[in-house]
Amino acid sequence: MLLRLVTLVALGTACLSATAADQNHAHHQMMGAPLEATQVWSRAMPPTAPTGAVYFTLQNPGDSPDRLLGVHTPRAKKAELHTHVHEGEMMRMKQIDSIEVPAGGQVEFKPGSNHVMLFELSAPLVAGERFPLILEFEHAGEVTVDVSIQDQAPEPSGHEHMQH
Repeated sequence: MLLRLVTLVALGTACLSATAADQNHAHHQMMGAPLEATQVWSRAMPPTAPTGAVYFTLQNPGDSPDRLLGVHTPRAKKAELHTHVHEGEMMRMKQIDSIEVPAGGQVEFKPGSNHVMLFELSAPLVAGERFPLILEFEHAGEVTVDVSIQDQAPEPSGHEHMQH
């Protein structure tokens, strides 16, 4: 009798574990392929500069769109999504609330276009250093990327990816 009870408990535990694993796997399948950020960089700035910018390319290999809702970093008091808009003959920077990353597509954050503005830097942006930037997505949640501070824009490659 005791042997049957132990066997029943063991089988029940195995079934529950398999069910939980299947549900977890289904959750990841529903979310689709993870977004990737490549060429994540910021330009080195003079020590007195109160602001900086971060650039990267977001790629969505999945079959459903996602939306970048915001950003933050310990390197700045405030971080915002920005773009450049044409107003007559002038280009000006404008804060935006979010950016859609289409399914199977990509969005570029580059000088003169979409970018992340950093305000009230906690430390100067010095070439060779790195810092974390947290991207806040509608579906993927918070994802941390590693920002490389450089003197010049990097050459296109795609070897630096998001970290989870």
